[in-house]
Amino acid sequence: MSSALEVFKPDLMEGRTVFITGGGSGIGRGICDMLGGLGARIFIASRNSEKLGAAVEELSVAGVTADFMTADVRDYDQVEVAVARCAERFGGIDILVNNAAGNFNCATADLSPNGWKTVIDIDLNGTFYCCKAAYPHLKLSEHARIISITTTLARSGWPQAAHAGAAKAGIQSLTNALAVEWAPDGILVNSVSPGPIAGTVGVDKLYIETGQEEVMTSRVALKRFGRINDIAGSVAFLCSPAGNYITGAELVVDGGRQWTFPSAS
Repeated sequence: MSSALEVFKPDLMEGRTVFITGGGSGIGRGICDMLGGLGARIFIASRNSEKLGAAVEELSVAGVTADFMTADVRDYDQVEVAVARCAERFGGIDILVNNAAGNFNCATADLSPNGWKTVIDIDLNGTFYCCKAAYPHLKLSEHARIISITTTLARSGWPQAAHAGAAKAGIQSLTNALAVEWAPDGILVNSVSPGPIAGTVGVDKLYIETGQEEVMTSRVALKRFGRINDIAGSVAFLCSPAGNYITGAELVVDGGRQWTFPSAS
């Protein structure tokens, strides 16, 4: 019989390597803190070298083994190099977290083809590129996980952000397909769909700075914004032994918002 201490223990991720995109701030940074605090080695890939350097320095001060490489997820060659660097630096990759994302509010009639392409490239293409590049390394791991950060609005539609909603819907479809295709390789593939999360650029710009905080929280069953650790903890759960029989799932972490206001943006 397995013990609860095998799942909920301080060194839960000891010896595992996490490759994460967009981990320099916000939800991605919270995931780095959570998994690194549980003993994982962290490798962050993103475009902002200043944020990456600061994040890795802070992680290192906290006792986490961490490194980074500047890379644009829209460029497969850059992704492939970053993944190879991570595997070489830490001896492999056990967990891939696809967190890099681009978004902005814009009516679809006013959305330029370039604006559409940019978000699709970052969110959907970037996720595929990372999965493809990491696959040869993940299938060698005994604890292989792919977790992509999506949104419930991918299912309901996202008025004023159709580009982001379409990209996230594509990520969920990719998640479901890879869960089946890569199951024989022992790779578990899931997604986490956050609701409005405090301390993120999206919530700050869309709700805090515009004075819409009360309007948005009224649409959430729990009547508050979520916390970054709510998402990071959900990722840790899927990476833990408690998630060993979960694949092809979308873990919704939105305080009940999908049921109280399913088409909110």
